[in-house]
Amino acid sequence: MGADQKISQNVNNHCLQSRITKSILISYVLIVATMFFINSDIGIISSSSALSSFGFIMQKQAHQEGENSGVNLQLPIEEEEENGEENLLPPQNVTKEERMAWFRKNLPKFEILKSSYKPSSASFHLRVLSFLAQNCTTFFFAVWLSPAKNFGEREFITFDTLLKVHPQGCLLILSRSMESKRGYLILKPLLDRGFKVQAITPDLPFLVKHTPAETWLEGIKSGNKDPGSIPMSQNLSNLIRLAMLYKYGGVYLDTDLIFVKDMSQLRNAIGAQFVDLDTKKWTRLNSAIMIFDMKHPILFDFLQEFASSFDGNKWGYNGPYLATRVVGRVEGKVGYNLTILPPSAFYPVDWNKIKDYYKKPTTDSGTSWVDNRFVELIYGGKTYALHLWNKRTRDLEIEEGSVMAKLFTHYCNTCSNFTST
Repeated sequence: MGADQKISQNVNNHCLQSRITKSILISYVLIVATMFFINSDIGIISSSSALSSFGFIMQKQAHQEGENSGVNLQLPIEEEEENGEENLLPPQNVTKEERMAWFRKNLPKFEILKSSYKPSSASFHLRVLSFLAQNCTTFFFAVWLSPAKNFGEREFITFDTLLKVHPQGCLLILSRSMESKRGYLILKPLLDRGFKVQAITPDLPFLVKHTPAETWLEGIKSGNKDPGSIPMSQNLSNLIRLAMLYKYGGVYLDTDLIFVKDMSQLRNAIGAQFVDLDTKKWTRLNSAIMIFDMKHPILFDFLQEFASSFDGNKWGYNGPYLATRVVGRVEGKVGYNLTILPPSAFYPVDWNKIKDYYKKPTTDSGTSWVDNRFVELIYGGKTYALHLWNKRTRDLEIEEGSVMAKLFTHYCNTCSNFTST
């Protein structure tokens, strides 16, 4: 039997075992779900001992059923990685009316706007709590709304270096496509090393329930709100990260980063991308990494701003520029415990200079420059992660001997061959 057949058989066997064991727990699930609905306000997360104990039971079940399989199929969802709404791009160079007509016609295809769970709020919430019941030192999460086949080496390196620096952290990937056989195979090198990582299909209706963004989502689902010319997945990713932080807290991260320093001590922090050279005050923030406690007041403000000022035609308007607008209004106000980290924390290299970090040095001075940059990033003490500006670098080769090659080699767990000579 080939390797692929064995993996497929293991996954299918695990799924069958899960169905059998799940029937034993169904009464408990219904009781906990009922408790959740009775108390369903925006704040239920860690205050319920019943939910916490359920998380422990579900984790114990997963461990007993398939410790070596590395994939959680307790709530299996049909694999739809190749034909998702990620491929539904709005037509360009058309009028607003024409674009909205297209959107109304294709609305049924946007699965992400619907709930994949029945009952919605209980299932997604319990799965998240189940994942968090692993004694995580830090809860990290990312959003991936593209097909799993597009998840490549660069994205994997983000997770690889994150867990190298935070080996006891928990990483949740909110993604329909990654909760699949392909996604399991992608994450298997990390799972095999014992890291706590899992992909879960997001439940957008639940995430925005009882938040200012709930009415926005209803407007989009009714076809009466213009989604804009920018791909819907980009703006929904912005929304999901804000809602997830609001309801659960933790650390959100983009998938084009390399981590070099433990950031588990950071709280209620966001990074500046630019500062004024004269005043030293930040001029623009970026939302590629955000660290917040659950229900931090600025998260409510972020969601309110998203819903009230949404513009789907301007890149970044509902993401980094949204964070810049809101923080600019509330920074320093009573009740907002907020830290603005300098660019060196997450954005030490500007997007127009990042290409140099991928190039192999060809002279002695070039080699010295690479060595100095490498030492500065990992030993300078100012940088937690390096944003790689995917739009600028996704087509670049990581040349052997470059700053990127040295960083990846130093901070990888799996250390696959990702360089070109």
